[in-house]
Amino acid sequence: MKLGFITAPFPETPLEDVADWAAGVGFDFLEVCCWPRAGGDTRRYAGTSHIDVDRLTDARATEIVDDMASRGIEIPALGYYPNPLHPDPEHRRQVIDHLKKVVTAASLMSVPVVTTFMGADASKTQADNWEDAKRIWPEIMSHARDSGVKIALENCPMLFSKDEWPSGHNLAYSPSIWRSIFEEFGDAIGLCFDPSHLVWLMIDIEQAIYEFGERFYFFQAKDVMIDRRGLYEHGTLSVGIGWQIPRLPGLGDVDWGRVFSALYRVEYDGGISIEHEDRDFEATDELIKRGFLLARDVLRPYVK
Repeated sequence: MKLGFITAPFPETPLEDVADWAAGVGFDFLEVCCWPRAGGDTRRYAGTSHIDVDRLTDARATEIVDDMASRGIEIPALGYYPNPLHPDPEHRRQVIDHLKKVVTAASLMSVPVVTTFMGADASKTQADNWEDAKRIWPEIMSHARDSGVKIALENCPMLFSKDEWPSGHNLAYSPSIWRSIFEEFGDAIGLCFDPSHLVWLMIDIEQAIYEFGERFYFFQAKDVMIDRRGLYEHGTLSVGIGWQIPRLPGLGDVDWGRVFSALYRVEYDGGISIEHEDRDFEATDELIKRGFLLARDVLRPYVK
C-alpha cells in the first residue's frame, strides 16, 4: 500500500506546489482532482481543477506524469465526483461528457483509475435510480473499457442537505446495489471505498471489506464522528442536522486498526488516499496541511 491524498482542498495551489509539499512530508501519491476549469460544481471541496482535461494533449500528459515523478509523486487516480444521474438532461450531459474526458486523460497519462460517483436523482427511489443507471451508464463504461481505465465509485449516499432528500445524489452506497453494479457492468467498475460512510449507515465495515475487497480499485481514508447528543435530539433520519461529522482519520469513530487488518487479509495493495473534509482544519492552507499531517501520522504505521 501507498499513502497519499486527494487534492481537492487546494483549489488555488498549482499541482506542482501541492506535489512538492506532499513529497516533502512523506506522501507517496496524489489523487488529482479534474473538475472543469469553468462552471464546475460549487459544493464544498468540489470544483478543483489541477489538470485541465479539456486541453490535455499526449505531450502534456507525458509532461505532467514525468514532472510528478521527478518530484517523487505518483498519480494512481484522477478524481471527478459529479452527478451523472442528475435529473436535468443538460446538466447530466455536461457531467458525463466531462467524466469521459477525465477517463481519456487517465488513459493518456497511464493512470489506471478514475474515481467518481454513480449519481442519483434525489426525488426517485433507489429502484428507479438503478433503472436510470442501467440506461445511462453503459455509455460511460464503454468509453472506460475502450480507454483501458477502471472506474472506482465512492460509496457516499450524498445525503446531507434538504436538496438531497430523500434518496441522495449517489446510488452506489450499499452492498445490495454494489452486487447489482458489478453484475451489470463487469470488472471495469469497482469501488473507491470510504469506510466512514458505513459508520453512519450502520453497515459492517469489516464484512464489506471481506466481501468486496477484490473490487476495491481505490481507497479513501476519511473518518466520521457520531455526535451522540445530536443523534439523541434528532434521530437517525435527521440527515444534514450534523450528528454525522466528517473528521480526519483518528478523530472519529472508524477503528483503523480493524480496517487495515481486514484490508491486509483481502490483500488490498492499492492507494490509501486521505480525504480531508474536516471543518476544524480548513480555515487556511496551513490548517489544511496540519490536518493532512495528523492523518498521515495516524495511518502511516499501517501503510508499509
